[in-house]
Amino acid sequence: MTEASSSSSPTGRAGRWSRVMVKLSGEAFAGDQGVGIDGEVVTRLASEIVAIKSDFDVDVAVVVGGGNIWRGMTGVGAGMERAQADYMGMLATVINALGLQATLERLGQPTRVQTAIHMSQVAEPYIRRRAIRHLEKGRVVIFAAGTGNPFFTTDTTAALRAVEIDADAILMGKNGTDGVYTADPRVDPSAELLHELSYIDVLNRGLKVMDSTAITLCMDNGIPICVFDLMGDNLSALLDGEHIGTLVS
Repeated sequence: MTEASSSSSPTGRAGRWSRVMVKLSGEAFAGDQGVGIDGEVVTRLASEIVAIKSDFDVDVAVVVGGGNIWRGMTGVGAGMERAQADYMGMLATVINALGLQATLERLGQPTRVQTAIHMSQVAEPYIRRRAIRHLEKGRVVIFAAGTGNPFFTTDTTAALRAVEIDADAILMGKNGTDGVYTADPRVDPSAELLHELSYIDVLNRGLKVMDSTAITLCMDNGIPICVFDLMGDNLSALLDGEHIGTLVS
């Protein structure tokens, strides 16, 4: 496809942030199926990204998980060595990244996939300065294969890459959950939605926002985290400044 639409010049109105990291869980790709990739769901996610690129002057990077295909801890539970299981999970994220890339480009949005594990036949290696240049040219950059190291989650990848590319915020899309609650609302009807939290609150209370490594990295670098329902057409509203879900800062 051509990249005539890719430009460093503004194409929309100013939003709440000028560069964002969108974190998509692997489970989001599966939709109601629970496993695999649901094409309709991926099209919906891609359409939201295309919409904010069209409506706002914003750079968008994405980190994808791989839990819809493989979870490292599942392999560990079956007796597999943790490092080997985690490498398998990294490869699962590449499958999701290529699927999202194909859908975005079908919708007319130029993209690049960069992987932390070299696989030059299908994606670029992760190079920080190249990733930033792609963003400046209007491309959506999808980061896959985690950090390239076992024992780290894709939450940590999102935090690390956000710091590296100087993102203004991490938009943490959850599948069917509209924010952070005092307890699991699916089992505790009295659970309350927490609209604002500090990083320390998340760590001290053991709240399931991101893993502690990712939270600490965001805290040390002052990157806010917005936790919101990925299935609720909320990306545009967040960039418009609406208070949706939970803000960790």
